[in-house]
Amino acid sequence: MQKKFFVTTAIDYANDVIHIGHSYQKILADSLARYHRQKKEKTFFLTGTDEHGQKVEKNAKESGKDPQAFVDEIAKLDKKEWEALDISYDRFIRTTDSDHVKFAQEFYLKSKKNGDIYLGKYKGFYCEGCENFLNESDLKDGKCPFHPHLKPLEIEEENYFFRLSKYQDFLLDHIKKHPEFVWPETKRNEVIAFIKNGLKDFSVSRQDVKWGIPVPDDPKHTIYVWFDALINYLTYGASENCWPADVHILGKDNLRFHAIYWPAMLKSAGYPLPKTILAHDFISLNGQKISKSLGNVIRPSELVNQFGSDAVRYFFLKYGPLTSDVDINLDKIKEVYNSELANGLGNLVARVSRLAEIADIKIEEKEKSEFYQEVENHLDSFRVDLALEFIWQKISELDGVVNKKELWVNTKEKTNILNTLIKEIRKIAFNVKPFIPMSAEKIEKQFSGKIEKIKEPLFKRLP
Repeated sequence: MQKKFFVTTAIDYANDVIHIGHSYQKILADSLARYHRQKKEKTFFLTGTDEHGQKVEKNAKESGKDPQAFVDEIAKLDKKEWEALDISYDRFIRTTDSDHVKFAQEFYLKSKKNGDIYLGKYKGFYCEGCENFLNESDLKDGKCPFHPHLKPLEIEEENYFFRLSKYQDFLLDHIKKHPEFVWPETKRNEVIAFIKNGLKDFSVSRQDVKWGIPVPDDPKHTIYVWFDALINYLTYGASENCWPADVHILGKDNLRFHAIYWPAMLKSAGYPLPKTILAHDFISLNGQKISKSLGNVIRPSELVNQFGSDAVRYFFLKYGPLTSDVDINLDKIKEVYNSELANGLGNLVARVSRLAEIADIKIEEKEKSEFYQEVENHLDSFRVDLALEFIWQKISELDGVVNKKELWVNTKEKTNILNTLIKEIRKIAFNVKPFIPMSAEKIEKQFSGKIEKIKEPLFKRLP
């Protein structure tokens, strides 16, 4: 039976076009999806846009557009950004999609039928930035820790609530039995501490927000945007018969929703839980949070125009915020581009290709390439950074062979050594394909059949 792999990213708020801060999880998910496809597994990769809620409704009004027309434009522009980065998703889901609206309402009714949704009154704080109900203990200096530039709203309204408190022991027991459920360990410890501090029921509807999915049995309410958004994974997973997800990839600001709210919701409605919640850290730019209000927003396509899609993918996968916050700048990207791509992989390919061309070498048979065992081990553990580190060590070793053997001198060993180098480079091309797919294909094409002169470098060195 063919093995299955289902990976998702968080779906992005459709209040504005995405920026480079949203890119990491998409590139990470894409590299994992490509890896599992190369292993001939039935792979499902889901991303999309979160299009309901107060923030979207407000931004649409400010732009003078109908909410649907507003999110249609945002979704279209987001897709262009992901296209620039060669993100190979299988479905771009939108929470305004008719199948999702229908499924979210059915999910809500299942949970209510099981006694987990009731009418109550909410009084407290609400952050428009993350569309989150906040306790006073959640605030830092009176502000949401993830949106300190926004003053939390104080609201009082009648909402439907979900009995999250009922699932406290279940969640602790599940994490204890399945430590892989939250990754990395630091985030797992945060989740455990939060649960042990006591879970409170949370609102799953709003009355004063019209832009949303109507509560099916009480249409004066709309389903709370987070309850609606989380269900997108199951909308797709159920339709493709690929649930449960193998890994949800998201930023640490979404950890609580995915590692606490979501599994409780699934248990309530009678669905199996995802296998892993992977929460990465944050990217800052030149020491500042990436923010429209600060005027330092950079779109992925802008970076691609400057460095190329593979270089951007490589940089984020090797130096991204997988396990800790990182600060980036254009000089750092350029430095990595020149030293590791142009002078590293690119230079090796150019040197061996030139020597093989002079020696008139022709590749008669294509050997079957496989992933290095170390690369498989790292990718199965989500450590794309370590996988790339291992591959680049191989590149360095091959470059050392060229220098040591002085292959530019005509020796009897030259042909045999070049054939061995070409075989190893083809293996490297196979192994880097999940990360830098366009360059990998160029390398494979260059070293197939008769070796011809390279018309342009794989990575042209930047001044």
